[in-house]
Amino acid sequence: MPVNILMPALSPTMEKGNLAKWLKKEGDTIKAGDIIAEIETDKATMEVEAVDEGVLAKIVVPEGTADVAVNEVIGVIAGEGEDAKSVSAPSAAPAKAEPAPKAEAKAATPAPAVSAPAAAAAAAAPAPVAQAPAAASGERAFASPLARRLAKEAGIDLSKVQGSGPHGRIVEKDIEAAKQGGAAKAAPAAAAATAPAAAKPASAPLASGPSDEQVKKLFAPGSYEEIPHDGMRKTIARRLTEAKQTIPHFYVTVDCELDALLKLRAELNAAAPEKDGKPAYKLSVNDMVIKALALALRAVPDANVSWTDGAMLKHKHADVGVAVSIPGGLITPIVRDACHKTLSQISNEMKDLAARAKNRKLKPEEYQGGTSAVSNLGMFGVKDFAAVINPPHATILAVGAGEQRAVVKGGQLAVATVMSVTLSTDHRAVDGALGAELLQAFKGYIEKPMAMLV
Repeated sequence: MPVNILMPALSPTMEKGNLAKWLKKEGDTIKAGDIIAEIETDKATMEVEAVDEGVLAKIVVPEGTADVAVNEVIGVIAGEGEDAKSVSAPSAAPAKAEPAPKAEAKAATPAPAVSAPAAAAAAAAPAPVAQAPAAASGERAFASPLARRLAKEAGIDLSKVQGSGPHGRIVEKDIEAAKQGGAAKAAPAAAAATAPAAAKPASAPLASGPSDEQVKKLFAPGSYEEIPHDGMRKTIARRLTEAKQTIPHFYVTVDCELDALLKLRAELNAAAPEKDGKPAYKLSVNDMVIKALALALRAVPDANVSWTDGAMLKHKHADVGVAVSIPGGLITPIVRDACHKTLSQISNEMKDLAARAKNRKLKPEEYQGGTSAVSNLGMFGVKDFAAVINPPHATILAVGAGEQRAVVKGGQLAVATVMSVTLSTDHRAVDGALGAELLQAFKGYIEKPMAMLV
């Protein structure tokens, strides 16, 4: 029977996406795992893998189509033995969604985020698609052509196999599981996975501002231009509102002297070996800020946490997100386990992540999650600001510009390069004293930067 290709949910917050490009055309043979299309989410351009075999019989949604709803049928695959030319487009989309690509399956923590002015973050991964029960004996099982062939070769009764594909479809991995544990065992195991999750209490509705029409009435007709929000801007607006209304923010600010750090940075860059005629690395102040925050989180582990209603999640690694401005908004790629990486590794990794972020080529696991974040506006001359926390982080560090200021040393006036940083904390998880301890640890690494090299 024909198989519908549905618009997948490529990020936990995705409701609509743009079908940027078809990589297969009608009449092409498709194998499981083939990349068949490119979908633009609010944060990145993602590749979609086929989970079934057959022939692409019908492209329902042409490439270049914007705002395609999740679960909408975008194409149809003709199964084994079916005439692809006789397959027609469905009149309505099924109720359930196609599973996200393999890369998405790894992401288990939140997506797009924001800070004020901001960083981007991530949200909890979507629940798996519900699976249909195994077919009753004598019924035609819903299975991919590959799964049917493998089952026939192995002598497996498809009616006793529980499918894990879209809408309970039996796919290759289900047959492999049946081979290993027996078809009878495969069904209960899969059925257990379909048990409904415990119902969560409904959250209170967020406050809303004035309507569009109320705002427009405040301005003379023709005095403004309406620019519709894209998916990224809508996500940023929603996440900012949720963060400020649901997280009790607390702010701590310190001034850090940068002269020793700037001197060390210049020495390290001057000593960088050449690779292909270019320096192997070029450290920025922000690279050193990332490292200092990661080391501070390791030194103050009680601040390296995430809040949940049931428990405090105390993280074993310091994964630092870094706000990157991209056309239309922001995204926060993450430097994983930054406390154990060298400054040159952090620098080169950030250059790669930032470049791919601007081209919307980051994978979900590269911007979802993290344990804290850095938002740096120092390059714009901003002296200080307070950033909005990225759930599920409990902290975010807002970094201002380094500037020469008059300071008192040994009772005498002197001039030093000083940078103001403000730590925003989720007061449920990191109270004022703990936040101050974390900030003092950060300040120590910034003002005595040689400690970051050992």
